[in-house]
Amino acid sequence: MEQRRQPQTAPAPRRKAAPVASQEWLVVPAAGEQRRGEFGRHRIMEMTGLPARDLRVLDPLLSYPSTILGRDRAIVVNLEHVKAIVTAAEVLVRDPGNPRLHPFLQELHARLALPDACTTNPASDDMELGDGQGNVPMPGSAKIQPFEFKVLEVCLEHTCKCMESETLALEKEAYPALDKLTSKVSTLNLEHVRQIKSRLVELSGRVQKVRDDIEQLVDDDTDMYEMYLTRKLAFQGVNESSVKVDSNKHASPDHENEKEEEDSGDDIESSHESSTYVKPDVEELEMLLEAYFVQFDGTLNKLCHLRDYVDDTEDYINMMLDEKQNQLLQMGVMLTTATVVITAGIVVVSLFGMNIHIELTLDPETPEMARIKNRKFWETTWATVAGCAAIYILAIYAGKKSKYLQ
Repeated sequence: MEQRRQPQTAPAPRRKAAPVASQEWLVVPAAGEQRRGEFGRHRIMEMTGLPARDLRVLDPLLSYPSTILGRDRAIVVNLEHVKAIVTAAEVLVRDPGNPRLHPFLQELHARLALPDACTTNPASDDMELGDGQGNVPMPGSAKIQPFEFKVLEVCLEHTCKCMESETLALEKEAYPALDKLTSKVSTLNLEHVRQIKSRLVELSGRVQKVRDDIEQLVDDDTDMYEMYLTRKLAFQGVNESSVKVDSNKHASPDHENEKEEEDSGDDIESSHESSTYVKPDVEELEMLLEAYFVQFDGTLNKLCHLRDYVDDTEDYINMMLDEKQNQLLQMGVMLTTATVVITAGIVVVSLFGMNIHIELTLDPETPEMARIKNRKFWETTWATVAGCAAIYILAIYAGKKSKYLQ
């Protein structure tokens, strides 16, 4: 018997990994020409040494709140529409084609064009200023602001200006609208004030977030020390040069003493590092952050005053509405009282309208009797009206005396 051949199934093709989408960045170096380019996430991680979670902060599709993060080799800046990565030698700006970034880029170019901004290699310059004992020079001691602080200052200044302009525009629109609402309560005015209040809450939250981030940085010296990229780069270069000098100085052909010399070199290096990192010197950055903290706090105070004015206007409107409601209730009480009194008069009329045989309903036999009956009719009518009016007046007087009516 012939064996049936089983059809061979073709192997399923492997799915190719989706390529990582490149993003447009503007690279502005400390000295030199800027350049635009599309870099993938892995390329940015290699250039800045940042983890992937920090790059997600700069993704505009994820809507992360404003924050400033200090890392080993870079500073992540996410302030409103300004999304940048600052290193010791260059700054990478995300989405440079955004029209809202044009003023920021102009301010950045103008700031870096100043004479003290032209530094090709901050690490080598700081190393040359050090003494022969291996002490690390501080950038602030040379009265030259580090590159990363210049960029950070431009970011904070631009964000502060944007929020201040939004606050002023909101104030110019809010105060007349609130005054108009107090003079005339209408649906259109109420809707306008509602939109203003929504914008006020949203802007206050943004300003509060930036202010809190700056306050958190100022309160933590370790976080501020992490943002001294130029200083860390200079210290790294000094350590490398000192290790080379120590290795050349203590080199010996004796193979048995190599281990002891290496151990002594490590002890010297560790003691040198411990003596260097005695206390973080963050006075320069602290003064910079405190200056903008005061500005953001002032903007937040303006928004708080505007919020208080909105709340006061709402309280005033509620008082007006309560007063109108009380007037309507009083009018309802008066109308109800009048209805009850008129109902009493209607009862009298209905009694005389019954088909019963009494003296008043009999036909008059003489003109004198007709005149007497006519007089009694008008007396009864006017007495009923006067009694209803008296009852109504007494009811209103009792209500006002008991303070139910005003």
